[in-house]
Amino acid sequence: MTTTVDPIDDVAPAPAGVLSAQYRALSVGLVALVMLVAFEAMAVATAMPIVAGDLGGMDLYNLAFSATLAASVIATVLGGRWSDVRGPVQPIAVGVVAFVAGLLVAGFAPTMEVLVAGRFIQGLGAGLIQVSLYVLVARVFPGAMHPKVFALFSAAWVVPSMIGPAIAGFVVENVSWRWIFLGVSALVIPAALLLWRGTAGRAAERGSAEPAPGIGRKLVWATLTAVAAALIQYGSAAKLDGLPLLVAGVVLLAVALPKLLLPGSLRAARGLPTAPVLRGLAYGSLMAAEVLIPLMLMKERGLTATGAGVVLTVGALGWSTGSWIKGRGTISHMAAIRGGAAMIAVGIALVSLVLVDSLPIAIAYVAMAISGLGIGALHPTVSVLVLEMSKEGEEGQNSAAVGVGESVFTVVAVAVSGALFTATGENYAVGLGFTVVLAVLAVVLAPRFVQSAKAGTMEGTAS
Repeated sequence: MTTTVDPIDDVAPAPAGVLSAQYRALSVGLVALVMLVAFEAMAVATAMPIVAGDLGGMDLYNLAFSATLAASVIATVLGGRWSDVRGPVQPIAVGVVAFVAGLLVAGFAPTMEVLVAGRFIQGLGAGLIQVSLYVLVARVFPGAMHPKVFALFSAAWVVPSMIGPAIAGFVVENVSWRWIFLGVSALVIPAALLLWRGTAGRAAERGSAEPAPGIGRKLVWATLTAVAAALIQYGSAAKLDGLPLLVAGVVLLAVALPKLLLPGSLRAARGLPTAPVLRGLAYGSLMAAEVLIPLMLMKERGLTATGAGVVLTVGALGWSTGSWIKGRGTISHMAAIRGGAAMIAVGIALVSLVLVDSLPIAIAYVAMAISGLGIGALHPTVSVLVLEMSKEGEEGQNSAAVGVGESVFTVVAVAVSGALFTATGENYAVGLGFTVVLAVLAVVLAPRFVQSAKAGTMEGTAS
């Protein structure tokens, strides 16, 4: 494979339509599967307080989320290598079975302990599905179509973020929280069958990498990384009492995480190694900010929960719009990544201005729209370039490294910003200021990633 990354100042020609007859079933199946995984994540976040109360398991509330995160990190590592060696169809199929099984276990759970087990199984399924879909895109769609495909992926995550909480609230109040799990399980199978139909006769069922030793060690490191992330999450939430957990998590993460990233990632070596750190900083900064922003709007400016939610919805709409603009091929890779990270930083800084009572609340809507446009342009572009810069047979492991980096950096960003916020007497400016710094670091690192390079290049010279 001799695919090369376009120079940073080039704008790719407009690709063919992903919904043309040739790709329609595949594209619809991809989007439906991603959307259902995303919807489940958003809906469960809304319903979990009711779930925990009903099952009498408030002490396991955080574990219901940490279990899914831990499982997804492990499955991402496994699914990436599996897809490279055997092709993406097998891990997607196993991921769908695991995801549905986890949904059914959670939906029928008689106790909170069983529900947590179901959530762990869901995480395994979701991790396998997401990383394998990236490899599927690389194997089936021409390179020129990748921006549009990943723009669809972004939209498939954004739409559930807008409608998922409302639907979940309606189901919980009028039917039962169990149908959030059971209802999604009933829809996943048709989506998977449509995807399977779209892969028929294509190269997706074959691997392009030779089996290699070391996957067992990587799974051990993935497990330790997941444990470290959970310790950091719990430690930061427990304030001073959780400091030992926080420190232990940071130490363990420092040892385990480098084993899962690409060689040179933590020193931001030029080319592929920078991808996990770059997207982790950008995505993590925005997610950490979005934890504090609703609280700030409600406590400092008197907005209702619904009003604060609308502000985040504006950001989600911006995300979808940014992905659509990039998918049209009208802006360069550098503009999408470096400009996108800068927009995230500017948006978070602007939203902090609502702490000044004399300024209009409308600033928050504009700010989140700017940040949304930024992440919408940046996020899918990193995915596209990772595939283009990967040797054939390495798309899965490289995409897995980016996925692990994004997840772990997000957990750390949320934990540290929250800890700073609490330690400074609930000072929103300090907590949000930290997230701005993370986004600015992404701006600085962008040129080290976006460059002309042969496929598989781990080190190189920027154009």
